[in-house]
Formats: sequence, structure tokens, C-alpha cells
Amino acid sequence: MDVITTHVNADFDAVASMLAAKKLYPEAKLAFPGSQEKGLRDFFLQSTFYVLETERVRKIDFDAVTRLILVDIRQADRIGKFKDLLKRPGLEVHIYDHHSGSGNDIVGSLEVIKETGATTTILCQILQERNIPISADEATVMMMGIYEDTGSLTFSSTTVDDYLAAAFLLSQGANLNVVADMVSKELTAEQISLLHEMIHTAAVYRVNGTDVVIAKATSDTYVNDFAILVHKLRDIENINVLFVLAQMEDRIYLVARSRIDDIDVSKVTMEFGGGGHATAASATIKEGTLEDAEGKLRQAIQKHIRPTRTARQVMCFPVVTVRADESITAVGERIAQLQLSTLPVVQDTRMVGIVNRPIIDRALAHHLGELPVREYMITDFATVTPDTPLDKVQRIIIESNQGFIPVLEEGRLAGVITRTDILRSFQQDEEKSERKIYDFDYDLSKVRSKNLLSQIKEQLPPRMLELMKSAGILAEEMGYQAFAVGGFVRDILLRRKNLDLDLVVEGNGIQFVRRFVTQHEFRAKYHRKFGTAQIITPMGLKIDVASARREYYESPAALPVVELSSIRQDLYRRDFTVNTLAIRLNPDHFGELIDFFGGRRDLKNRIIKVIHNLSFIEDPTRIFRALRFEQRFRFVMSKETEKLIRNAVRMEVPLRLSAPRLFSELLLILQEENPASILRRLVDFDLLKFFFPQITYDQSLERMMSSLQEVISWFELLFLPVSWERWKVYFLGLIDPLEFEEAQQLSTRFTFMKRDIKRLFLELNLAKAAIQQLHEASVMENSTVYSILRPLTIEAVLYCMAKTDRKDLKKQISNYIIKLRSVEISLTGNDLKNLGLPPGRIYKKIMENLMKARLDGMLKSRDDELRYVKENYIDTVRSEE
Repeated sequence: MDVITTHVNADFDAVASMLAAKKLYPEAKLAFPGSQEKGLRDFFLQSTFYVLETERVRKIDFDAVTRLILVDIRQADRIGKFKDLLKRPGLEVHIYDHHSGSGNDIVGSLEVIKETGATTTILCQILQERNIPISADEATVMMMGIYEDTGSLTFSSTTVDDYLAAAFLLSQGANLNVVADMVSKELTAEQISLLHEMIHTAAVYRVNGTDVVIAKATSDTYVNDFAILVHKLRDIENINVLFVLAQMEDRIYLVARSRIDDIDVSKVTMEFGGGGHATAASATIKEGTLEDAEGKLRQAIQKHIRPTRTARQVMCFPVVTVRADESITAVGERIAQLQLSTLPVVQDTRMVGIVNRPIIDRALAHHLGELPVREYMITDFATVTPDTPLDKVQRIIIESNQGFIPVLEEGRLAGVITRTDILRSFQQDEEKSERKIYDFDYDLSKVRSKNLLSQIKEQLPPRMLELMKSAGILAEEMGYQAFAVGGFVRDILLRRKNLDLDLVVEGNGIQFVRRFVTQHEFRAKYHRKFGTAQIITPMGLKIDVASARREYYESPAALPVVELSSIRQDLYRRDFTVNTLAIRLNPDHFGELIDFFGGRRDLKNRIIKVIHNLSFIEDPTRIFRALRFEQRFRFVMSKETEKLIRNAVRMEVPLRLSAPRLFSELLLILQEENPASILRRLVDFDLLKFFFPQITYDQSLERMMSSLQEVISWFELLFLPVSWERWKVYFLGLIDPLEFEEAQQLSTRFTFMKRDIKRLFLELNLAKAAIQQLHEASVMENSTVYSILRPLTIEAVLYCMAKTDRKDLKKQISNYIIKLRSVEISLTGNDLKNLGLPPGRIYKKIMENLMKARLDGMLKSRDDELRYVKENYIDTVRSEE
């Protein structure tokens, strides 16, 4: 019997490799040695097109196994019970793997080992070489394996072969939509929490001249896709060498990543029984505490991380030079002025010699100052290139007693290295400096502040000011600090009206609110899970109150302890610096502005800036909020924030939002005062595709948005007593370019709003038909316009007004909105009955004709309507009788 297996905790690359191996060994049985990762289990549950036929390990007759095929693994400790088979004499072992070797590797009778991003790539090459056919479904599963292990072909471990294998699978019908759905997942709350802890604990160590980051995290439950979180931390913070330890359940997981060619992180993970590539490796630690693991990790890092340091890393540049034809006197003055001992001499941009202070002094003593420096410069000296190893530079300094070494690149001077540079480099290596990426300690008394009391009194109603002072007094009594925070403070500084008060207390927010509402006889809604509450006042004001809080772990694997935290850390969790401002409410400091993150400066400079680089990963809705704020306040985006948004778009972070959350962001955009400008920014950042992949924002759509904005501004100035929603008008304009089938496809994306969306697409079709009828009408009487537009909602009518380019039609539509919509006839069915008309279908015809006559100005009063009915219907009915 042949058996194909892989490693425990199998991922997509493992299962894809098993599937590919099954094509090479058709009679073999497939068996997982242990559990599968959650993403893989979800795939098996959700997939309707493919079921992998596997055997349970306990049902396999080990005595009958004659050949064991291992994929994506060659370490005996990671194949579960199949390890026992390796002891059997005569067992044939075939291995297909892409990982670097380790000390306990299994030796196979056939080994296909290749440094690729995924093992699936290796097997795909074999299938392609042997012309073995694969189905579209099989190609899809194999593509998942490659995409997962290469980070969708973006990880540094990705090779040309991975791209070629992906191209082959695509040619075989691999479905990239299915791949994207399974490989790209929105971060869960547990993953975001773990990522928070990783970035908060991340510390930078200087190891043998290289910055190494070590981060730690703990969770009482296993958190899936931990390696992906490590990648996110590395990419967002732009870390070259990263090690992350995570205590989850009863084990510690180590994941390592390196972007430096000379640093092989797999050597470090091998110290823990793990393995992997030089650029990506991992290990599982089953015993000891997180602190023990960190201590051992730091020892292993010191042992194995010894990159080849080069001249480029320590050389000084740019370099001050002198020309070969300059006089010795002039060069002497230059040396004295710059307080340098040695200078390189150049001619036509190329270095030709070295001159130092002793030479200059002796030449001047001999009255040779007018001669060019080329006459006495040193021409016999050693040089190095930027890639020369530092130990060779050191040997030159020691053996040749040359304290000044030029660094040449293609013959041109790129830098210099002095004896002092070398000593300074070694001194830095010996220093065991450690720093946190982020520092959360603070002293409120040392924070720069400004009192806004006069501005607060000027802008807020007296009752609001009284409530803020009352909150501060209560906080003082309870031993708390209370702050007004967020957009409320921002808008005070911008002098914008905002009565939505947000409070944060450094204390128990629930207890604070209970006492506050008791004092004032208010009502409150409590959210105990989050330590928040909302106070509802009789005058309609709403005050949101939250506790400043954080979570920490007293020991590995312990449940998290929630502690009341600082205002600084609470503000750090917010989106942009302009929203991190706080106003102190305690009596002794009432009105003081607290600004930890430069929010006031950014308000003054009209800049939107994220607080930290993880912001858009934590909450992709912040991307759209940044664009809304930018246009609403007429601010500009900081370059770093813009770069992070573009990075998030490349990573397709917005796709992790659920359809309802994504649609709610669209509604918020369309409800802004100037959504057209925000939509243009969506196009600038290539974000519109996440809402409407079928729509191209071209000049035609731009004209539509501008026209809609003009129409809506006009309509709002009418102050008509009409219930309407502005977002629906803009939505109709956005989907205007779509054909019927495209609109149907789009509507499936928003099935959670099935009724509203279906109605809007129906409105669009009715509105387009109405515009066509208006254009084709030979006589444009009021009744004609009324009959065409009456079936439409007011939103669809406004869309029609913006859609047409004809001024006469715009005028007719505006007349309909202002006058015709409200036209009514005075007579009722009872009036017709009193006139002696027997009830029947004729009533409807009479009413329609009355309305038409009213609209066209033929009838102006009730008496006119009575006369019209008598003249046109009473005599007719009597004659028929």
C-alpha cells in the first residue's frame, strides 16, 4: 500500500501537495497525520465542488504500507504516528518538500527538494512535465496552496517557479474568486487583539550590528493564521528581522521572518526543534514559560545572527574632497576650517590621492604653499568597495596602518572609512540597547496643554457647559480623571457646531454613569461588556461615556485581566491624530487641552494623519473615514497616511469588510455634503472597485456627479415638506452607467438590503424610461410631464433632472417638483354621487380628466370642476339613460 501524508496542522499548501501527489500516485491512500488549520477546515465545510477522500490514520493497516510519500515535510517529529513506519526495514520513502534542511531530516529513497515558495509548485512542475491532466477544481485547490504559502505571490521567499506554476494552474481553469475567498479573510477580533499585543510588546535589539525585533503575545485560546499576523506586523512596521513568540493554550509558537540575505532565521528555529526557510521559519515549543522561551530565543539569536557586515554599513558619505590642482595653502585652509585630518584628492570626479595635515604642515614649512596639492599627495593607498566585508577593512587598518580608507564604486568615490568609524561600529555592537517600537508611559503634568475655557464658553450652550463641569466634579469626588474627547474637541478647535459629547474616565465608567444619572435624574443605557454607557438628558442631549481600559496577562495561558487604563492609551486606539485631542474636566484643570500625538498641530496644518501604521489593518473603514474627513474639512492627507492607504489597497484590505459594513461606508460617503469630491478620491486610490467593480469613473460619470450636486443643492434650498434620502439620489447616479445585467450582478453583492436595493434598481429603470419619454414627447403639457414623472420617487425625479442635458426638460421637471407634485382635485366620489352619477369605472376616468384639466390650467377652482363634470358627463349619462 502507498500512503500520502503531510505534517500535523496541515495548511493549504500541504493539502494541495497531497492532491497533486495523488495524481502521481493514483493508487495511494491520503491520510492527515493530525488536525488541519482552521482555514482548511472551513474550506472543507464550505466547498461544494471538491471533497478530498482521506483515510483516518487508525484505519490504515501500517503492516501493509510499503511506500510512504511525504509532502511539504521531511521532519520525523512532525508526521504524527507515521513516524513509527520509518523504523521498518524496506520501507520506501519519497519526499517532496520546499523547506530548508535540518538536523533530524528523514532520508528518502526519492527526494525532490527545491527552494520554492510552496511545495505545490514543485509538484505542479512535475505534473506539467509529464502532461498529467488536472481538472479546474483541482487547479483551484493547488492555486490555494501556492497563494497561501507565498502570500499571494508577494512574500520574499516567492520564486520565479511559483509564478510559472500559478500561470499553469490558471491555464487549467483555477478559479481565482474561490482562491481569494478562502485565502483572504477579514481579521477576527481575536486576531486583532493578538496583533495589538504584538505591536505593543515589540522591542528592537541591536545584535551584531543588526536591528532585530522580538514581539510577544498571549491568548487563552488558539488563534488561527498566526503566521499571517506576523507578516502583517513585519510589513506594516517595515521590520527586516522579526521573531514573535505567542503563548496559546498549552504551547508557545515561534514564527520568524528575515529580509536580509545573510540572516538565516531557520537556524534559530532549529534550536527549538523547528525549521523552515532562511527568510521564513517557525517552531512549536511544548514546555516552559514564555519568559523561558524568550531567554532561549535571545541566546539563539546571538549565536546564529552574524550577518556579513560590509563597508557600506559603516562608511561616511557624502565626502568632502579637494581638487588636484588646488594649492597647498588653499587645502591647508580647508583642513583647518573643517577640522579634518585627511582629505581625498579628486581629478575629473575620480580619486587620485590622499592628503593629510602632516603633509600640508611640512609643505607649508618649506614655503611650498603655491604648488598644487597633486605634487605631494599620497598615491599609494588601499581602497575597498561598498561590498567589502568589514573584517577585511579592519585588517587593512591594522596591517597597513592606514587610518583613512576610501570606498570606491566603479572607480568613483562613494564614501570613506576611518579608524574611528570602525571603533564606533564595534562599540554599538557591544551595547545591549533595547527600545520599544511604541512607548505608552506618560506623565500628564508634563504634557503640553492649552486652556480652551473661553473658546468652550463661546461655542457651547450653557447647559452643555454645566454638564461638563458637573462630570468633572463627580470624577474628582470618585478619584477619577474625566476628559471630553474625539470629534467633539476637534470641532471646538475648528469652530464647528457639535453637541455630541464623548467622555472618557480613567476609572470605572459604569459606576461613574450610575452616580451621574442619579444626581441629575437622567436615563442611561449600559454596555457592561465594553465598559461604556450612554446618558440621555431630557433636553435631548446624548453623552457617551467610556472607561479608559486595557488588557494584560499576569502569567502565560492565564485569562486576560481587564484593568482601568490611561487616557493616553485610550486615545492611541483612535483613528487620526486630529481625533486624539482631549479636554480635562476635573475642576482644577477644567478646559485644559491634552495633546499627546500632535493633533492640534495637524489641525492647524489641516492634515489627516493616522496615529500608527497598523491603523488601516485594524479597521479598514478608517480608509474611507480618512477620505470623508479630508473632503469635509478640506484637509490634505499626510504622505505617510496616503502611502499606508495605497498599501492597504494593494493588500485588498477593504475586502475583509463584510458587505453590510462596506455598504454602510458607501452610505456615509453619499450622505456627505460633497460626495462627488470623495468619490474622486476613491478613484485616486483605486478604492471604487471595492464597491462597484463594474463601474469606471470617467468624465461622463464625473459630469453626472456634478449635475447631481447642483440639483440637490437647488432642491434643498426649496425647503419643501418632502421626505427623501440624498444618498439614494447619488446612488442612482453612480449606477447610471450600468447595463441591466451588470446592475443585476451588482445587486447580488448587497443582498442584505434586498428590498431597498431591488427598489433602487427598479427606480433606475423607471427613471431612464421616463427620461426617454420626456425626450420623445411632441407636446410638453403639464399633464404629460405629470403622468411621466408621477410613478417615480422624488429621488428618481431628482436623478432625471440631473441626467437630462436639455434646459427645457430641466425646467419642466423643476416645475413638477415645485408645483405639479402638489396639485390635487377638489371633488371626491361622494361629490360625483351627489351629482347623480352612478358609481362605476366612469369615476376613475372622470378623476383622471379632472386632474389633467387642473394640471393644464383649464380648471382653477371647485366650481370649475363641478361645471366641467356637469358639461362633460351629466348630460351624457342622462342621454344614455
